[in-house]
Amino acid sequence: MARKPRYFVGVIEKDADSAFGIWFPDVPGAYGASDEFDDVIGAGGAALRHHVEALERSGQPAPSARPYVEVMADDEVRAAMSSGGSAILVPLLADGGRAVRVNVSLERGLVEQIDAAAASRGLTRSSFLAQAAREKILSGVA
Repeated sequence: MARKPRYFVGVIEKDADSAFGIWFPDVPGAYGASDEFDDVIGAGGAALRHHVEALERSGQPAPSARPYVEVMADDEVRAAMSSGGSAILVPLLADGGRAVRVNVSLERGLVEQIDAAAASRGLTRSSFLAQAAREKILSGVA
């Protein structure tokens, strides 16, 4: 059975002279930013994932996600909302720690392009496809 992703409330803010920023009340230190609103959720999702994985690698527990209503009642979040901020649920797409072998069929030319793109980034085919899948999933959150 597939593990359901946890969702964390992300707070998106933008000052007049800055990029869009996203922070997570339940994950202090996880922060993403982008010049484009359409990209800030992906940046936040990546920051959330990397931060949680770093915590786990150092032996610290992963934070828990509070219910949306509880987070929205937080004073800091309420202040951000009253200043024009937005809140969105972002899935934590962290590694499960265990690789699972899958069999997929792709057109030969696409596989060659995937392999070339992966190699140019210093990635394996599997890690490239996993990264691309995470990015595509997060792009659908907006």
